[in-house]
Amino acid sequence: MLIDILTAAAGAAPQNKFGFKEALEQGGLIAQSTVTIMAIFSFGSFFVLFTRWSDQSKILKQYKALGTFWKAASLKEGAAKLEKTSPFRDIVEAGILAEENHGKMADSLEAHDWVHSSLARTEASIGAFLARGLPFLATVGSTAPFVGLFGTVVGIYRALIAIGLAGSASIDKVAGPVGEALIMTAIGLLVAVPAVLAYNFLQSRNKRINELLTGFSADVLAYINSKGAIKPVVAAAPVKAAPAPAAKK
Repeated sequence: MLIDILTAAAGAAPQNKFGFKEALEQGGLIAQSTVTIMAIFSFGSFFVLFTRWSDQSKILKQYKALGTFWKAASLKEGAAKLEKTSPFRDIVEAGILAEENHGKMADSLEAHDWVHSSLARTEASIGAFLARGLPFLATVGSTAPFVGLFGTVVGIYRALIAIGLAGSASIDKVAGPVGEALIMTAIGLLVAVPAVLAYNFLQSRNKRINELLTGFSADVLAYINSKGAIKPVVAAAPVKAAPAPAAKK
C-alpha cells in the first residue's frame, strides 16, 4: 500500500517548467539573441586571453636568454643567436639598419637621434602587436552587463504583461519572465567579470614587457654609439665549489 502511494506521488510530481532552456524558449528571439551575443563575447574574451598570454610568456622567456647575446663579439653575431621571432632581435636589426643608413642621409641629423627614433618605432610596433585584442576585452567588460540588463528589462516587461493579462500577480504567471530576467543579468556579469580580469592581467604583463624592451633598446643604443665599448655586464654562472678533501685518519 505504501509503495503504491509513493509511486503515485512520484508520478504526480510537477515537472520543472522554469529552467534555462524553458526561459530561452519563453523569451523568444530577444532572449536567444542576447545569450548568443554573450556566448560570442565569452569565447572571444578567452581566445584573446590565451593567445596574448602565450605571446607574452614567449617574450619573457626570450628575455631570459639575452645573456648569450651580450657575450657575442658584435651586434650582428649576437642577433644571429636570437630566435627569428624574438622582438629583441627586431630591435637589434632595426638599430643595425639605422646605423648603416645614417651615412646615406644628406642632412646633418645626429646619428644618436636617428638610431633612437628607429628603435622607438620598432618598440611601438611590438607594443601594438601585444595590445591586439585588449580593446575587445575592455569593450566586453564595459558592455556585457548592459547587454544582460537589456534582457533583464525585456523579461520584467514580459512579467508585467503576464500580470496584466492574468489580472493577478500569481507566481505561475511571473516566475518564467522574472527567472529569465535574472538569468540574463547573471550571464552579463559572468561574461563581464572574466573580461575585466583578463584585461588587467594582460595589461600589467604588457607594461612589464614594455619596460624590458625599453631597457634593452637603451642598451643597444649605447652599444652602437660607443662602438661596442658600453654594454651590460652579464652575470657569470655560479661556479660550484670543489669538494673539500677527505680528512686523513
